[in-house]
Amino acid sequence: MTIFIGNLSFDAEREDIVYVFSTYGEVKDCKIPLDRESGRKRGFAFVEMVNQADEEKAINDLQDVEWMGRNIRVNKAEPKRDSRDGRRNSNGGRNRR
Repeated sequence: MTIFIGNLSFDAEREDIVYVFSTYGEVKDCKIPLDRESGRKRGFAFVEMVNQADEEKAINDLQDVEWMGRNIRVNKAEPKRDSRDGRRNSNGGRNRR
């Protein structure tokens, strides 16, 4: 199970997130996706913990908590959607002109 953390401060670094979640148990991985074009943070992250019970406690305790000036959203991450679900066009996301 992976945790989704939304509404993150753009100042939050990987180490900051790992520090907060490590108070609930061992963090296996933490990723902060970047915008492909600008390289800037997108305001969310994913955390994977070793123990599922620790993940569930972190989700319950940290939901809507103010952290770094923003109320973060903490939820179980949804599985990644298949890009063939009809929401994207077949030209790699580029507009035809």
